[in-house]
Amino acid sequence: MSRLSFEQLLEAGVHFGHLKRKWNPAMAPYIFMERNGIHIIDLYKTAAKVDEAADALKNIAAGKGRILFVATKKQAKQIVAEKASSVGMPYVIERWPGGMLTNFPTIRKAIKKMSTIDKMSKDGTFDNLSKREKLQITRQRAKLEKMLGSIADLNRLPSALFVVDVLKEHIAVREAQRLGIPVFAIVDTNSDPSNIDFVIPANDDATKSIELIVGTVCQAIHEGLQESKARDKEEDERNHAAEEGAGEDNPRRDRRAKSNARRSRRDDEARPAAEAEASAAEGQATSEE
Repeated sequence: MSRLSFEQLLEAGVHFGHLKRKWNPAMAPYIFMERNGIHIIDLYKTAAKVDEAADALKNIAAGKGRILFVATKKQAKQIVAEKASSVGMPYVIERWPGGMLTNFPTIRKAIKKMSTIDKMSKDGTFDNLSKREKLQITRQRAKLEKMLGSIADLNRLPSALFVVDVLKEHIAVREAQRLGIPVFAIVDTNSDPSNIDFVIPANDDATKSIELIVGTVCQAIHEGLQESKARDKEEDERNHAAEEGAGEDNPRRDRRAKSNARRSRRDDEARPAAEAEASAAEGQATSEE
């Protein structure tokens, strides 16, 4: 069963593409028809592509992969921030920092700078600075927070990118391509889908359209995270049971070891008496001869 019905997609305005003069011929396979100079997206194909992308993202999340959401256009910012935060995934809704993926170590240094400033404010170092220095550092911290605060916990390159509007986020898409990171994207009729691994043909300008699709894929990510937690819990329970089983075996091994030790002592104690008796018997036999 499809995650999204035809009615849901229709109500959200997912099917409205761009005017004929703005459309990209590469999107022809996803176009249903042209009406009043506007290309109409085939919603059945959209539903199928949403399912395909959602299943793939679910598997990535279940494997503990991180998915970076990218949406710097006004209509998508707040939606993406809320939905991505709800599943604990990083996101970029301000200007894309050039080289964020291809020069990731530098980005990590900038994030570390935020932690250093926070540490200064806690250990008293901040109090020893002049008023001007404090102001400069505070502004720097605010700027870093605005640009990189939403990816502060991204300690390694993401496993995938989810992009809203591939034209606007072409730099992010290009960086992901260079590094072999799969790209999931909402692709409108004016865009080129050839560089996208998982194409979701849909209106990327309507707020309802963006909210419906991003919400659906985030729900799939949530399912993947729940599967991962359940798997970890089962593994912990198995390990705990194995440890308890090993603990129960130890007393038996200890008892066997103690029993063997007692038997060995008895044998050692009995050996001199047996040797004495054998010696006496041998002496008696000699005297009789």
